Amino acid sequence: MSVGQIAAIVAAVAFVILVVLLAIPLIKLGRTLDEATIAIRKAHEGTEPLLSDAGVTLTTVNTQLERVDGVTASAQAVAANTKALSTLFTATLGGPLVKVAALSYGLRKAQQARRLKNAPKGKDRKSKRSVRA
Repeated sequence: MSVGQIAAIVAAVAFVILVVLLAIPLIKLGRTLDEATIAIRKAHEGTEPLLSDAGVTLTTVNTQLERVDGVTASAQAVAANTKALSTLFTATLGGPLVKVAALSYGLRKAQQARRLKNAPKGKDRKSKRSVRA
């Protein structure tokens, strides 16, 4: 065997060792990719029912929101009617009621003043403070 043949055999053995050393990580990488593919497939299968349930939930929520919109519109109508009614009450009865209250207050004060003026002077006379109460 010549030196060239021995060098060729050593190079061939070195190449085989290099191929074996590179094949081990490639095999492990292939297994990792297979496991990742399986995990992704399982995750996809698990999310499909969740997404369909989420769609049902969104449909239910939209239905409830439509009902709440109706209630809100009714509440706004009631508030507007109440405002209109209070405005009408104030316009029609508010002014006369204030006038009647002022008149009754004035008459009461005049009557109290008249009683004090006409009351006999002496110990039976009440003080101003007790008459006001």
